[in-house]
Amino acid sequence: MSQYLELKREVYEANMELDKRKLVTYTFGNVSQIDRKAGVVAIKPSGVAYEVLKPEDIVIVDLENQRVEGKLNPSSDTKTHTYLYRTWSEIGGVTHTHSTYATAWAQAQIAIPCYGTTQADYVYGEIPCAAVMSDERINGDYEEETGAQIVECFADRSPLESPMVIVAGHAPFTWGKDAAKSVYHAVLLEEIAKMAYLTKTLTPSIGDLKQGLVDKHYLRKNGKDAYYGQGK
Repeated sequence: MSQYLELKREVYEANMELDKRKLVTYTFGNVSQIDRKAGVVAIKPSGVAYEVLKPEDIVIVDLENQRVEGKLNPSSDTKTHTYLYRTWSEIGGVTHTHSTYATAWAQAQIAIPCYGTTQADYVYGEIPCAAVMSDERINGDYEEETGAQIVECFADRSPLESPMVIVAGHAPFTWGKDAAKSVYHAVLLEEIAKMAYLTKTLTPSIGDLKQGLVDKHYLRKNGKDAYYGQGK
């Protein structure tokens, strides 16, 4: 019997939540979760449709992308996930989708400005857009380089201040303390991206939300003296 049954179950359920929330089309998406004590990552297998996906199909790899358990090939985005896990010890789950509105911003190669308090509740400022990849990187280890570009995008910023990013010309990635939380952030990102698109459409000249409101909403929920919700 697999020693990773619970990890596989959690990752399976997180992947199915993506499908339930209509954030994936066919096989466009994947979720992973790391077990740092064991040094392994559980991730969706490549190209397997959600309607036939089973918990036992989830693939286990190590942080160097070597398959530890599973008969199927892991997601083609595995190297991006493991790069993020190796670099950011504070995250435990990663989600990648091609959800419509977030991907539209990525294809437009525009960071998502903070227009309102909905975004400020979860992201401290804009949702960044990683740079367009160079030919050298495209022709190199593409998925690894995608992870590197995401990390470079956060050179002066904590990944916890924006648990989400869009990659220019590509699509969004989100993360959290575990797989379920990374999916939660993927759902939020799609709604925020839709709101931002509609806001910009209604008022093309709109500017960023005033900093005082950004600070108030972000810190009341995420700061050291946060008071939103029912506490820990």
